[in-house]
Amino acid sequence: MATDHYQVLGVSRSASADDIKKAYRRLAREYHPDANPDDAEAEARFKEIANAYEVLSDPERRARFDRFGDDGLGGSGTAGDPFGGGINDIFDAFFGGGSPFGGGGGAGRTQSGPPRGADLETVLEIDLDDIVHGSTQSVKVRTAVACDECEGVGAAAGTSPSTCGQCGGSGQVRQVRRSILGQMVTTGICDRCSGLGSEIGSPCPTCSGEGRNVVEKIYTVDVPSGVDHGSTLRLTGRGAVGARGGASGDLYVHVSVRPHERFQRDGDDLVEDLHIAMTQAALGATLPYETFDVPTELVVPAGSGTGDMLFVKGQGVPRLHGRGRGNIIVRLVVDTPTGLSSDEDALLRELAEKRGEQIAPRDESWVGRIKSAFS
Repeated sequence: MATDHYQVLGVSRSASADDIKKAYRRLAREYHPDANPDDAEAEARFKEIANAYEVLSDPERRARFDRFGDDGLGGSGTAGDPFGGGINDIFDAFFGGGSPFGGGGGAGRTQSGPPRGADLETVLEIDLDDIVHGSTQSVKVRTAVACDECEGVGAAAGTSPSTCGQCGGSGQVRQVRRSILGQMVTTGICDRCSGLGSEIGSPCPTCSGEGRNVVEKIYTVDVPSGVDHGSTLRLTGRGAVGARGGASGDLYVHVSVRPHERFQRDGDDLVEDLHIAMTQAALGATLPYETFDVPTELVVPAGSGTGDMLFVKGQGVPRLHGRGRGNIIVRLVVDTPTGLSSDEDALLRELAEKRGEQIAPRDESWVGRIKSAFS
């Protein structure tokens, strides 16, 4: 069955060269084998997309296809692999070498020598108190450390690594490939030494030539005052050590703050809902108040109501990138008294009468009289 290359790329027959290139790049990213490992269907689709682009990106071949279809193209390239040198060549042209997905292409990493170790992540749970005052915490991570037996070299005792015979110690090999843009010289990782530049004849029995072993390790983390929930602290060089002497990666510590029984954080301020009695709100009160530092007194003005806010200056969260601290914001919640005794009920009714306020009549039913008798 003849292939409609326009349909493969999802463009019209009048599409410009720029539209064709954009369509190809979008589809190539979606179906590239590195983005779909072990997916034969995606790989076949990618090759079909690459073949369609090779035809439509060449003005002469596109013109022949428009006039005669596939029969007018003749033989070109390798069946299923129109670029002859592999499906990653097109990415060399578009992205400057290697696959944009970071794997499998071989030309994306050009540095030689032992690779850097992996970065690690962990979550540190702390309390609000730790944020206000700052603290020192410990985290346990499973990581790779240099092998003590071979001191990270990877070779057995009495031996040492030798220079790779294929790349001469550079960790890289150069290849000439044919692409739609002509011959291209690409540099890729040496497949014999995996880019390390050296080979090990007698691997260390403890680490099997890796030069590292996996262990659990405890690190100390200095938590700065003012850090927020969701923040990430970076510990440089505390990640996994690289194979055979490679540098260590970094450790990223994600901060998680446990909920506090009283306060909620709002930027550098701390907010608390404080319940007070109706009489305290009406007549005013001076109440003892606990902060994270020293006890203080909270003055509730007479005539306060639910939603009114009081401020305790400078007792909030320290500013992470500045000086000073935020405030404590106290939101008042006035509680209505319930379960009144007969005397309390009478007092409130007397108050309402003096203020000219309309209230519900006293419950004189037999249920009400029973309640009064046991109150």
